[in-house]
Amino acid sequence: MPKRVNNIYVKNITFSKLLEAHNKCKKHKRFKKQVIEFEMNLENNLLKIGRELLNENYTFSKYFEFTIYEPKERKIKTLEYRDRVVQTWYVENFLKPYFESSYILDTYACIEKRGIHKAVDKMQEYLKRADKKFKEVWVLKCDIRKFFFNIDRKILYDLIKRKIKDKYFLNLTKKIIFYDDEIVGIPIGNYTSQIYANIYLNQLDRYIKEELKVKYLVRYMDDFVLLFDCKAKAKEYLKKIRWFLKEKLKLELNSKTAYFKAKQGVNFCGFRIWKTHRLLREQSKKKMRRKLKKFEKLYKENKVELEYILACINSWVGHAKHCNSYNLVSKMFNEFVLKK
Repeated sequence: MPKRVNNIYVKNITFSKLLEAHNKCKKHKRFKKQVIEFEMNLENNLLKIGRELLNENYTFSKYFEFTIYEPKERKIKTLEYRDRVVQTWYVENFLKPYFESSYILDTYACIEKRGIHKAVDKMQEYLKRADKKFKEVWVLKCDIRKFFFNIDRKILYDLIKRKIKDKYFLNLTKKIIFYDDEIVGIPIGNYTSQIYANIYLNQLDRYIKEELKVKYLVRYMDDFVLLFDCKAKAKEYLKKIRWFLKEKLKLELNSKTAYFKAKQGVNFCGFRIWKTHRLLREQSKKKMRRKLKKFEKLYKENKVELEYILACINSWVGHAKHCNSYNLVSKMFNEFVLKK
């Protein structure tokens, strides 16, 4: 077993590190009320957080809960701004430095210099490689059922404890993970939850790569794809993955999990991918069309700023540029008219 890390908590409680966490946390939120109020007394707020962390009497606020409906209905939980600063400090100074080095190269969510488009690039690269190597390429596409809501908190805590033994760090970790009386599920919306998800599923990645010896695997959060040379292998390895998830991580695959021939194209990270090209998924196109119609209405009623509309459009166009979409983008925005 690798040597566990110790004596890391206290030395990371500095004003400069907390200020870094605040600056990262406020990105794209600087005009929100909580951020403005926090910055009005920035130095005292950060010093107070530092003292409470050092004295181990920092208390997190209760979660505020709301529902989103795109891309599907989900309950999101969020904390007060000062708690988000602490969680960012915790992630940047402990979780990322001590856990990211253990991740496999083929996992892409919430990791610097990777991300969704790198995952799509790798998926297409593996489809090309597999096509040269195999007579016929079979895809096993897996999706975990209600992933964040089914993470076992004790298993997660034990995985963290296996790497870090600093008691002060572990005490703060307990406050974050065991925030209520439930033993299963972590909140969607927390910065920590995204990193916890990678720590949790790193066990699955290593099982697939090191024990099952699968060469072609790409994972983005709870959505992952494997490539095989025949249907029988895809079927066999699906059983093994189901077993590992159930026995080791207390998770299950959902009904969208399936195996099929690669020539059908792989739905992954918002694109439909083949070895030769990729297209935007229909769901993404429909969602943007709905959004443009909504923008036309809101702009006419003076309920949305032009700057915000342009930022949303540029973000979507940037995403669409990662596939064969020139005609689609031209047609979609030729129909889009803003009037007051």
